Amino acid sequence: MKFRTLLGSIVAASALTAPLSAQESAESAVTPGSVVKAADPSEWREIPAEDLLVMTLAPDDAGKPREVVIQLMPDPISSAWTANIRTMAKAHWWDGLSIYRSVDNWVVQWGDGEDPDNPEPKPLPDGIVPTSEDDYTLDWSTGMVETLWGGFGRRHAEETYYNMADDGPWFSDPYSSAIGYVRGLPVATDLETQVDVQGERVNRPTRIWPVHCYASVGVARDLSPDAGTGAELYAVIGHAPRQLDRNIAVVGKVIDGIEHMSILPRGTGEYGVYETEAEHTPIVSVRLASKLPESERLTFRYLDTDSESFAKYADVIANRNDEFYKVAAGGADVCNVRVPVRRVED
Repeated sequence: MKFRTLLGSIVAASALTAPLSAQESAESAVTPGSVVKAADPSEWREIPAEDLLVMTLAPDDAGKPREVVIQLMPDPISSAWTANIRTMAKAHWWDGLSIYRSVDNWVVQWGDGEDPDNPEPKPLPDGIVPTSEDDYTLDWSTGMVETLWGGFGRRHAEETYYNMADDGPWFSDPYSSAIGYVRGLPVATDLETQVDVQGERVNRPTRIWPVHCYASVGVARDLSPDAGTGAELYAVIGHAPRQLDRNIAVVGKVIDGIEHMSILPRGTGEYGVYETEAEHTPIVSVRLASKLPESERLTFRYLDTDSESFAKYADVIANRNDEFYKVAAGGADVCNVRVPVRRVED
């Protein structure tokens, strides 16, 4: 099933100078942007301020301010790491540290690492909790995800899945059996084939874990069994490194300001580490949005991934047939179906 649903006509603005035929074509085209624009206000969900990490970097060479906003994974996913991150943000632990590593088509990394002039790590604040690589994945429980997507299309997560391969690969994922979203952040699941009380073979979710996409934020670590504390973080700035899934903790995603990281000069030292202090990007402050003064509070909303507008949005991404696209892909990758997020201005 490829969900080639007729979505109806969504009117788009067009240039006054465009020929009439081009105007008509533009007005009738259905694009991901037009679906998002037409989404009802009731389909947007606010991200809790406690889940927003606001990192202020030193101004760029032209003196322009740089701000990066990270949405943290909600409990219970990666909860030990996100608890530590909140503790460090409240203690202003990252203030005065820096982005010290940048690897092309890979990550930028920040924290207290790789400083030859200060080999002793900065002491962590009180309240840091232990982490374990066993928590890279979690046992599935009811209510974690409302909707799962996969070769079977879109199904309610608590339903059972019969003969899912028969419906064709619409939202297939080579790294997992099915994918979904938690507050707009991508996750993956295993499905286990079982026999129900009627003797029918069914597939049900068993494990869940967050995945690496562009702008995902993870926890740097040493070799196993070390799992990192959350003090050293990285953001993906290249092709989704999905091979890292279940091998390292994913704690969130940059939802605003990723350009301030992706355009940084690449490090020329080993593993992309900057070779001089002058190359570092200083971190002025890292705060939870909930702890900012009222005048500086930020509000972000994401398109509800259980809404009909999101289903249309995903379908159009997989099956583009507007004026620009001549060949529809017929499928989509979870990292390509990026959940729309918008900043709400006062």
